[in-house]
Amino acid sequence: MPLLYFLAPLGAVLIWSGNMTINQLTVGTIAPSSIAFLRWVLALLVLTPFVLPAAVRHRDAIRRQWYKLAFLGLLGMAMWQGLAYVAAETTSATNMGILAAMVPLLTVLLSALILREAPTHGGTLGGLVALVGVTVLLGQGDPFTLLTLDVAIGDLLMVVAATCYALYGVMLKRWPLDMPPWVVLYLQAVFATLFLLPGYLLGPMTPIDGDNIWLILYAGIPASIITTFLWMRAIRQIGASQASIFINLMPLFSALIAMAFLGERIALFHLIGGALVLTGVIMAQRLTRPLSRFSHAG
Repeated sequence: MPLLYFLAPLGAVLIWSGNMTINQLTVGTIAPSSIAFLRWVLALLVLTPFVLPAAVRHRDAIRRQWYKLAFLGLLGMAMWQGLAYVAAETTSATNMGILAAMVPLLTVLLSALILREAPTHGGTLGGLVALVGVTVLLGQGDPFTLLTLDVAIGDLLMVVAATCYALYGVMLKRWPLDMPPWVVLYLQAVFATLFLLPGYLLGPMTPIDGDNIWLILYAGIPASIITTFLWMRAIRQIGASQASIFINLMPLFSALIAMAFLGERIALFHLIGGALVLTGVIMAQRLTRPLSRFSHAG
């Protein structure tokens, strides 16, 4: 496999990791409801001239499947990133990167539940290992603080956000949509913008200024459009399973970017929790033999 093929998933994961730092920089600069909405407005402004003609040509398919596109837009665009902006107010970019890296593992677990895919040895054991890692991370080194519910709300929101994005991936697999990928992306962005509009109108509408316009530009173009293009290219060139392995680099990239631009410090619990999450995710991706009890039942 040409090494060039690895540039697309690597580029996408780097931009996503950078977005964890961007999320932190939005705190106090632009309201979560404002940037969550404005990034998709910007993405739509850029995409419309290129994608609208194709969307019009596929209007019959859109009419039949609009509710699927709406649900996918809610999960993968409105909830995933919208929750991350709120989470950034009470947790670090390093924590966000580690928790976001749970997406491949959660995808394995949700696939077993929703798609009736037999749970694998790696998915089951990896899930337990990653869960221990998450408790170390949420408890800042002491998992027992979870019993007192003394956990940053931002960390919990990131777990919900990661679950939404994993469910998004599973539903994309469950619902094959008979239209081009860019049309699917465009319609999801349209619905996400509609879902985020009430929050934008009700929330504190932050005016666009010199301090926050570059945050909106980064979120709207590299983190929304370029990553989608790179990820679709990666899946086409090396396959979804191979591409998702690159998500394992997010904790490392997020931590390094946060150290460079935010001055975040890495504590021992980050290393232990991050290593356990990473081990669990890799186990889920590599140990794909189904559990024998389930495979015989099937």
